[in-house]
Amino acid sequence: MHDFRKQFTDMRGRFEDRTGKTATDENTYWPPIVVTRAEIDAEVERLASLPAPANGRRESLIVHPLAESNSPGMAPGIQVKLSVLKPGEKSAPFRHNATEVNFCIRGGGHCVVAGRRIDFAQYDVWNHPSYAIHTHVNDTRDLQVRLTYSNVPLLQHMQVYLPEENPSPALHALERDAAEVDDPRRKSPFGMFAISDDGGLLMPYETLINPKTVESRALHFPWAKVKPELDKLEALGKDYIGRRLYMYYNPMTGRTNGITPSFFATMTIRPPKIVDKPHRHVSAAINYYFHGSGYSTVAGNRYEWAAGDLMLSAPGWAVHNHASHDEYVYELTVQDQPLNIYMESLLWQEDLKHPAALLGAELGFATNRKAAA
Repeated sequence: MHDFRKQFTDMRGRFEDRTGKTATDENTYWPPIVVTRAEIDAEVERLASLPAPANGRRESLIVHPLAESNSPGMAPGIQVKLSVLKPGEKSAPFRHNATEVNFCIRGGGHCVVAGRRIDFAQYDVWNHPSYAIHTHVNDTRDLQVRLTYSNVPLLQHMQVYLPEENPSPALHALERDAAEVDDPRRKSPFGMFAISDDGGLLMPYETLINPKTVESRALHFPWAKVKPELDKLEALGKDYIGRRLYMYYNPMTGRTNGITPSFFATMTIRPPKIVDKPHRHVSAAINYYFHGSGYSTVAGNRYEWAAGDLMLSAPGWAVHNHASHDEYVYELTVQDQPLNIYMESLLWQEDLKHPAALLGAELGFATNRKAAA
């Protein structure tokens, strides 16, 4: 029998007088950080030297110096985890109520996510839906190294992060077929109806505890198939004012364009000596560069980077742009844009000479793609 009791300390709420106070920007802006290839390689070597743990997971978090101890992220809402599996090893089954973007930066292998096997190779990307049981296997002769991006820090900050080791298969509260969905016995006898002329509705409790579902599946984006399509974007030429990238889109995220409900993942090609136009957005971005070199200018500060480096490249609302040196650059960017669209908080300023737009709620921006192609 489960014991759901917890011992709470008796506490009282308080009032904080804000009468007449002017609203001000009280944010603590995290500065960019670059975690170099040499630092990552050294940590991979250290993890690989450790005895195999019982759960099979050799891993380290890559943590920003300003992160809080109870929510250690590389950005305020983004955790980045470095994982290593030696040949022949596998991790124990695991699930949590976070969503993940996985990126293989070395070696290969396979994972099993909610019963589906995904065979992956270097630079492949795939997602893990929330609460999906998953395990990773290294069935190759090489070291397997992965970066995993998740929304764990946000859940930890909300005090609702729930991980589970070696979980039992999920049990569904309701088992029903499609014909039962509209069964009137599942609905309040008073129904759902408009309460005003502006579109507001009253909905019953039965809808609250059984909302419409959207199927969330693990999706695989193989680099071997993505790269040929990405390389075609070079044809846009040097006069193109947009970014030469493709989003890894998960249809379940709808209009927010995510690979998970919290994050988008984009793969970018930068031809030599390309300098992006400065812009800014409230969403935070983390870049992993796996070919070429260049620099980023963030709020007037220049940061050099090269292949194998990981960078918090765009702290929220910081003006930034990126540039390549003499080689082609390939980079994966993970950004919490979809979450901000859901929250109706995604301010985005594509051109510093014009006002920002609230993307997802207001008309966005255009490029010169037709003219440049």
